[in-house]
Amino acid sequence: MEITPFSLIPSVIALAAAPLVLSVINKVKAGFAGRKGIPILQPYRDIIKLLRKRAVYSNTTTWIFKAGPVVGLVSSLTALLLLPMGSYPAIISFSGDFILLAYLFGLTRFFTVIAALDTGSSFEGMGASREVTFSALAEPALFLGLAAMTRLTGSLSLSGIFSALNVHLWVSSGPVILLVAVAIFVIVLAENARMPVDDPGTHLELTMIHEVMVLDHSGPDLAAIHYGAALKLWIMGSILVGILIPAHSGNSIMDLLAALGGMVVLAIIIGLLESSMARLRLIRIPQLLAGATGLCSIALILVLR
Repeated sequence: MEITPFSLIPSVIALAAAPLVLSVINKVKAGFAGRKGIPILQPYRDIIKLLRKRAVYSNTTTWIFKAGPVVGLVSSLTALLLLPMGSYPAIISFSGDFILLAYLFGLTRFFTVIAALDTGSSFEGMGASREVTFSALAEPALFLGLAAMTRLTGSLSLSGIFSALNVHLWVSSGPVILLVAVAIFVIVLAENARMPVDDPGTHLELTMIHEVMVLDHSGPDLAAIHYGAALKLWIMGSILVGILIPAHSGNSIMDLLAALGGMVVLAIIIGLLESSMARLRLIRIPQLLAGATGLCSIALILVLR
């Protein structure tokens, strides 16, 4: 596929606007609680401040600890190349590219986990164990959901799936698409350490999952982790928005604005959800993820019958 300056627009927007999703979520949570909240540009300021600091490394860590944030950020940037948005196709598109996308997220998780274990901290090891357990339950739901969409649209690439989604397909197969969308929304919350799976604002190690794994990271390494996490939320949120909003009006700018509007709505929904419910008990999270897998299984059965 020929890469033109216009095909780079969605990726450039994602690189610039990914931290804004976190800002919208925080603003909604603050408004719901009757507070002013942090400035909308605070995530950018935090990343810049971390980049100006020096990283501190423990004598017990090895090169694995240093490689974790780098591999995570590079994997997120690579996954961004596979992401279509609006009527813009992905920069890199081929049959089965969604499998590579899932494995890039898995690579990020793997290096984050082994970097946490490399510190020798019992708390970070506990968070790594929880991360691996819940991801093992979330990944089947993601694959089954995307498999249902490939069967429904007849395409094995994300760009083909999104381009095939339209109003007519929603009318004829709306229940299937809705089941997959609900399941992927649960996966978005679980994979990005959002409520009710994980509380991104807590500082109690016994209840943390993702944040406890990066307690020993600092400086540019921590900045790479935060920015990579923002990109991951943007990518997974864009997949959900692409399924729910088949923006194919023929006007690329309008389609892109519709997709961006969907991202804002998704951030607002996540903020409202985190403001209105408590974190689930750890023994309930596998049930939630199993429910997402069940929804995707039903969707796949419906398109196969």
